[in-house]
Amino acid sequence: MRFRISAYPKITIIQMRTIELPGGDHAVLALHGLLGNPLEMLPVGKRLQRAGYTVHIPLIPGYGYASGQDTSYRTTRCEHWFDEVQHRFDLLKRNHASVSVVGLCIGAVLALRLASERPDEVAALSVLATTLAYDGWSIPFYRFLLPLAYYTPVRYLYSYKERFPFGIKNPKLQKWIAREMAVKTSSAAGASRLSAEGIFQADRLIGQVRKSLDKVRCPTLIIHAAEDDVATPKSADLVERSIASTVIKKIILHDSYHIITLDNEKERVAAETVAFFDQSVRLVPAAIPTLLRDHHEYA
Repeated sequence: MRFRISAYPKITIIQMRTIELPGGDHAVLALHGLLGNPLEMLPVGKRLQRAGYTVHIPLIPGYGYASGQDTSYRTTRCEHWFDEVQHRFDLLKRNHASVSVVGLCIGAVLALRLASERPDEVAALSVLATTLAYDGWSIPFYRFLLPLAYYTPVRYLYSYKERFPFGIKNPKLQKWIAREMAVKTSSAAGASRLSAEGIFQADRLIGQVRKSLDKVRCPTLIIHAAEDDVATPKSADLVERSIASTVIKKIILHDSYHIITLDNEKERVAAETVAFFDQSVRLVPAAIPTLLRDHHEYA
């Protein structure tokens, strides 16, 4: 079933889950965070569409969250998440001149795995709030005990309740998310609870990707918040120094927390992603300026 949102006539939602933004010959696959939803990537997606890109923002079964779903019991293995990402990528490749990938949080980790396994096929990457370790300041002190539950039935029963600041620095958005999560099971920022099984599968994926970062060689934009409450900039630093890309740009934000696609600097995140993809994908190779691996830009 398809229907259109009246406020955004160029947005098509498939089965109230996946968002498609039709555009031109160059496509972008946008991946939201663990137990998040496509709305997390909509500001970036709309900006890319206005720039002429076709954008596909899927809700991946067993990874994303659909309203009304019980988040505690429906998480699947990370291999299933990645199989679905590859499937969506291949569908876009069949009908478009190039496909770039933008991902948030664990979506960025999935994007890195795709680029490591398909190094000659991913046109460019934008990895946002990449989470290669849960070491941010809002992570509860008992997080280190979760591995004890990973290999017992507890991981199918326990769920971690999302709490303030919900990955958001903007106070108005914080209040709105808090209200939504108090009366619903989710908000634009994702599900109100993260299952231990989901975190376990994310940790497995992180371990796989850490070992294969040196196989990533497409142009890569890295954007991370200095005050990220879930994953410190150490994850961004690890990506920068480990990947084999010759074109790398890293930006550190100073007015956002983890969900940088929705927070105070969302417009900059979207604009930088569009500019980087334009430079990496649409210009002929001879016209692309040389970017040094150690290039940094600090907001």
